[in-house]
Amino acid sequence: MLSTLGNAFKVKDIRKKILFTLFVLIVFRIGAYITVPGINAKALQSVASSGLVSILNTFSGGGLTNYSIFAMGVSPYITAQIVIQLLQMDIVPRFVEWSKQGEVGRRKLNQATRYLTIVLAFVQSIGITAGFNTLSSLNLVENPGVRTYATIGLILTGGTMLTTWLGDMITDKGLGNGVSMIIFAGIIARIPTGVHQVYQQYFVNASKGTMWQSVIFVIALIIIVLLIVTFVTWVQQADRKIPIQYTRRVSGSPDSSYLPLKVNVAGVIPVIFASSFIATPQAVLGVFANNHSEDTWYKVLTSVFNMQSTDGAILYTVLIILFTFFYAFVQVNPEKLSENLQKQGSYIPGVWPGKETQSYVSSLLMRLSTVGSLFLGLVALIPLLAQNIWGLDESIGLGGTSLLIVVGVAIQTIQQIEGLMMKRQYVGFIQGSRPTE
Repeated sequence: MLSTLGNAFKVKDIRKKILFTLFVLIVFRIGAYITVPGINAKALQSVASSGLVSILNTFSGGGLTNYSIFAMGVSPYITAQIVIQLLQMDIVPRFVEWSKQGEVGRRKLNQATRYLTIVLAFVQSIGITAGFNTLSSLNLVENPGVRTYATIGLILTGGTMLTTWLGDMITDKGLGNGVSMIIFAGIIARIPTGVHQVYQQYFVNASKGTMWQSVIFVIALIIIVLLIVTFVTWVQQADRKIPIQYTRRVSGSPDSSYLPLKVNVAGVIPVIFASSFIATPQAVLGVFANNHSEDTWYKVLTSVFNMQSTDGAILYTVLIILFTFFYAFVQVNPEKLSENLQKQGSYIPGVWPGKETQSYVSSLLMRLSTVGSLFLGLVALIPLLAQNIWGLDESIGLGGTSLLIVVGVAIQTIQQIEGLMMKRQYVGFIQGSRPTE
């Protein structure tokens, strides 16, 4: 990986993309420390490891702890994406029609996603602010009132839209998927804080008699993390090669080839979706915390949408599994894949073109998604279980989510850099082979 990055910096175009991405991420990190006016910036320090704060800190790089203009991160945008994609499944006819219109339809759907993001960001920001302010020990809002909450909501909504725009800039002019890169940067920025928490918990606060136990435990923890990283990388790179035969041979092309399908087709998107999907109800519940905190329905919903609770962990895992199947079929549309194979004059040996190919690919996607969903659910659930068993800090409970995102985004970015370098080599070879006049 380091050699790939070193070689990439030698290429001017790729170097520009890398530097542009780093510049945008620096802007995002600076914004994560600009506190919203009218807020007690230190109020959330005491609950920095609680469920909702930990989730949103994952998407904002600690922005919620500082209650910065980027406190919501890209969480509302991701939730809006989920809703719009679900509505395309024969629920809203206009969205279904747009999804079939190519680039024009994609732009319309992106516009609808942004409008919904504005609504969700405004509701979520007011819900979180009101919810935390009801905790008497926090005094988050200095002068609570309708005007103050509306102002805070508008500022945080503007921060979310600016963050989304920065992500789009990375996607267009930088490296990788912009939204994923912003989440990636936020997680990496929080690593020193996580290391400091472990140091405080197991060394500073430990007695002399338990110091050796702390050392052994931390060493074992590091080894386990390295093993999980290796396992995650191995699964993320694994693929299933489907043989492809061509009925007519194109000049310079082989008679047969293969179509690679990842074992985890959906990548880390289901984990991001599930985390964001849980964060939104928690934020909305904050609006009702003041008047209904003792009601049974409020306590039940709070427990269900809290990833640190047993019910919340189960819901989180189920959401990951469901989103894995959903997004796998979004990424690889069996119907379109079958049509493209027919247009190219190719087929899967032993499978009839058309409907039978579509059914074969669908069945294969179901099997791959079963393995992928169990893999994602297991890795995301292990730290939550470790937190309950060994009493680790609550923020470490989201370590599985963070780990999946970091490894997945890192692999995708390196693959994109390798693809750009390979493309440049091919272009250089073609240009060098042209006869000179």
